[in-house]
Amino acid sequence: MDYDIIIKNGRVIDGAGNPWMKSDVGILDGRISSVGELGISQGELVIDASDLIVTPGFIDIHTHSDLTLLINPKAESKVRQGVTTEVLGNCGTSPAPTSNLTLELLKKTWGSEADEVDWSWKSFGDYLKKIEQQGTAINVVGLVGHGTVRISVMGAENRAPSDSELAEMKKLVAKSMSDGAFGMSSGLVYLPGSFATTDELVELCKIVAKYEGLYTSHIRGERETIVDALKEAIEIAERSGARLQVSHNCPKYGAHGKFEEMSKLYDDARRRGVDLTIDNDAHTDLNPRLSQVLPQWAQAGGDQAAAERLRDPTLRERIKQETLDDTLPGPGYVGLVKHGRWDRIFLLHAVENESLIGKSFEEIASLRGQEPIDVYLDLIVEEDGNASALFNYIDEEDIRALLRHPLMMVCSDGNAVAPYGALGKIQGYWPCSYGEYPYILERYVREEGVLTLQEAIRKMTSFPAQKLGLRDRGQIREGMWADIVIFDFDRIRDRATCRFPYTFPLSNYPHKYPEGIEFVLVNGQIVVIKGEHKGKLAGHVLRHSTRR
Repeated sequence: MDYDIIIKNGRVIDGAGNPWMKSDVGILDGRISSVGELGISQGELVIDASDLIVTPGFIDIHTHSDLTLLINPKAESKVRQGVTTEVLGNCGTSPAPTSNLTLELLKKTWGSEADEVDWSWKSFGDYLKKIEQQGTAINVVGLVGHGTVRISVMGAENRAPSDSELAEMKKLVAKSMSDGAFGMSSGLVYLPGSFATTDELVELCKIVAKYEGLYTSHIRGERETIVDALKEAIEIAERSGARLQVSHNCPKYGAHGKFEEMSKLYDDARRRGVDLTIDNDAHTDLNPRLSQVLPQWAQAGGDQAAAERLRDPTLRERIKQETLDDTLPGPGYVGLVKHGRWDRIFLLHAVENESLIGKSFEEIASLRGQEPIDVYLDLIVEEDGNASALFNYIDEEDIRALLRHPLMMVCSDGNAVAPYGALGKIQGYWPCSYGEYPYILERYVREEGVLTLQEAIRKMTSFPAQKLGLRDRGQIREGMWADIVIFDFDRIRDRATCRFPYTFPLSNYPHKYPEGIEFVLVNGQIVVIKGEHKGKLAGHVLRHSTRR
């Protein structure tokens, strides 16, 4: 039999949790045609995978590449680390549906990325078509964001929707699901998701459930309130009938020690019939803009608007107090502020205060003779909102516990970025975007043995495929789409991560591709050869209704 591509002599890990087996893989018309000893079969291209690992392409179930894939469809940082499918629209924020009245407000939730795309779509279906028409190097799965739907109907209002507004939100969710969304996401620590009630989310998730969709949630608290927040997510799934994916569900600073209680909630919910699973990345830090620590209402309108509010003495005092009180629980990294761990928050990007980059806010406060919270707010004003920090806010023991948990699959919580063009100009520290999957394989499989190689691959491939209902991806099996990664396990290395305690400057770490990824195939086409991108846009836009 003739094939388009034959992968010879590889150590094949099928994605189902089985140990590797020595095998050949034959690919024809974009799919895996044969697995086994192919003998003298002919192929247009033969890849010698001797001493290399051959696995299904990694399926990243939690990403934020919604706009970056439009800016650069080559998906450089993701496909070069073996990701062949990404799930977009997480944490309540998707680029569609949009409304003429609230489009500018929605764009401000995205930051500088929003200025690089034309926003020519309205519906969720139009957005998917935009990606399809432009092309993409990887497969795309879309979620509709609850926050986006809420902004489209009622802006950033801190109130419950009226009956008519709720009805309109339901219509937008239904239309998005019929357009191909795999489900709805929420971000209940962000604007405007933090203003939503449990009942509002239940009503919208009932629509998702009718389409057999998925409810993914950045829950309403990841620290002191993480147990109650997890209970709410389970309640929403149970009352609505939607399947539940709890996003990056690792306890953050202030919740260390709560994982055992969380794990019991998972098990109890599963016993009651709730289809609950979780995901997590393996990095302890994040690089948000300084303004993202402020109360949600104070962030409305973007970074410059937040800085302007802080120039008003009365508003500043209110913002300061609500930030310290964590009135509506903010993202996990806010726990460092709440608990006064300014020694773990480092200024990473600033223009007016460039000399302070790399210093902790504890150090900066000492230099200025002020309280850390006052220095923090001052820097937002001085930089007119254009400043970011590196927060080290997760305990590695909690990450290890999550990795071992049977309900946990791997995600990056990152973007498809690149070190050149418009994406190369975006300031930040991008270890998850450039090296999440190699980092786990290097550190937690090869170095520490937290997971076996076959179990790590399962959590990166067939497990997320099962959750999404991708019945023809995620395994090395005959008939599956040929999304395949070939790598050198002994040599695989993430080059984008600076492990804590940091060595500044971090300029040696951002925007560096990993080592050891030899080949990446997407839908039977070779996108990466010997670590180099060949420019092929081989990805498919996957729609829930097609079950692709």
